[in-house]
Amino acid sequence: MRAVIFISFLAMLVAAVFWDGPEPHFPPGVLVPYEPDQEAFEPPHQWQFKGSQITALANFRVRARVLLVGHYWMGRDAALSPVDLTLGWRLMSNQEILDGLHLYRMRRAYAWTARDGRLPASQDEIIAHSANMHMVPSTDELAARLRAIKGGDLVDISGYLIEIKFADNGIWRSSLMRTDTGNGGCELVWVIGVKKLE
Repeated sequence: MRAVIFISFLAMLVAAVFWDGPEPHFPPGVLVPYEPDQEAFEPPHQWQFKGSQITALANFRVRARVLLVGHYWMGRDAALSPVDLTLGWRLMSNQEILDGLHLYRMRRAYAWTARDGRLPASQDEIIAHSANMHMVPSTDELAARLRAIKGGDLVDISGYLIEIKFADNGIWRSSLMRTDTGNGGCELVWVIGVKKLE
């Protein structure tokens, strides 16, 4: 009986920590009309961070609606990137489009399906206007601000798309395009600025 009570308590505690409440519901219409900005570094710039080598591949800025949030605490990746944000811009910031999709998180990725069996936009448009992005905060303050972001927030994030070379020589490299999917299709973002859009 005590085990059942403890498990129930633990489940409630986890829900309290991870559930942000219902996502805000907006009227139909595009909330964020901007495409992400990207400009390649020539040559790439490198520095050390937490025992790993960081290579900046491109300047990057994204203004978007937060669709999903993932938090990570354990493992090599989490030490550098504790938060994933699934972001949507242009049509994927439109409540009318999002109402027709079921979005769900997988580890370090996201997926979607049609809510009623029919996509509210073409697959290519959905892919081109949303992405899962691994956030690498450059300071502890930015890490705390990223952890405070919730689904439905409108955000403006600036920094670099990067490649990480870990001490064991493992490589984690950002995608440099918005139209790829699958393994390697996520952006890896060195974050130097985070603010909420009004």
